[in-house]
Amino acid sequence: MDEKLADLKKEVWSHFEHTQVVFLATTEGNKPRVRPVTLIYFNDKFWITTGTDSAKVKQIKENPNIEFCLLFKEGEYNGYIRGGGLANIIEDSKIRKLVADNTPFFKEYWESAEDPSFTLLEIVIKEIEYIRPEEFEVERLSL
Repeated sequence: MDEKLADLKKEVWSHFEHTQVVFLATTEGNKPRVRPVTLIYFNDKFWITTGTDSAKVKQIKENPNIEFCLLFKEGEYNGYIRGGGLANIIEDSKIRKLVADNTPFFKEYWESAEDPSFTLLEIVIKEIEYIRPEEFEVERLSL
């Protein structure tokens, strides 16, 4: 990755906190489905914890392509990051436990990382669309 793209990626990643609300899009048949979820940025990866019986898990099993949008504000102005890629369902018990142990709200929803009603999604970003606050130029990154 050349220096300009590396700097842009660093700038984009600086907007991610350990947890933040994003709008996640999946597909059901040929229809998009969007909902707010908590995106977790941990160990340089992106994760979503969710219920095993949720519609999003069923949709991801049928089609793992996803997109999310993070809105953020600097001063009075808004910007956004749109990330597209894949959602992978993680079965590895060590990874599930590691993410669960480092997710502040986890115990509000599940007993443990082995809870069958808990599904862990790893969000693998393939492309980014980024607009800085107070700008109209779209920056794009392919990862």
